[in-house]
Amino acid sequence: MWWSESRRKAWCRHALLAGSLLWLSACGFQFRTAPEFPADMAVTYIQADDRYSLFYRELVGTLRRNDIQLTADPAEARTIIRVLNDETGRRTLTVTARNVPAEFEVWYRVTFSVDVNGKEAVPSEEIFLTRDYPFDETQVLGKANEEQLIMQAIARDMVGLLSRRLAAID
Repeated sequence: MWWSESRRKAWCRHALLAGSLLWLSACGFQFRTAPEFPADMAVTYIQADDRYSLFYRELVGTLRRNDIQLTADPAEARTIIRVLNDETGRRTLTVTARNVPAEFEVWYRVTFSVDVNGKEAVPSEEIFLTRDYPFDETQVLGKANEEQLIMQAIARDMVGLLSRRLAAID
């Protein structure tokens, strides 16, 4: 036959890829894009007690990356995001027979509300996320770093949830 075995395999791979892409587009699959914030968020004020928390820093970075101007004066802002509660912690999930922690759970809780043009657009809502990780007493420094990375990932996820909530404001 005029087709070699390698050409036939390549054609099959391309046909399979095209079929997969067609199937994904037919089922409504879309890649997640950055949320589009309402025009009223062009100038935003963030009211928070702790301006050094992971959540606050991630929120500020996300808003700035989306060309939202942050102001230090709430009177200038059309949107006010109030971070009412921003707390984190960890707890022991399991221990070994020698009573040494074997697994920890880290948690992050944020409560927020949003006012747009002086009206409450989002009443007080809470976001609570947890992650667990194994602990090895011989790698204490590495596990401390791992916990910090997990907390940053949780804060990033929480800001993503808040961003989608803000994008849904009419």
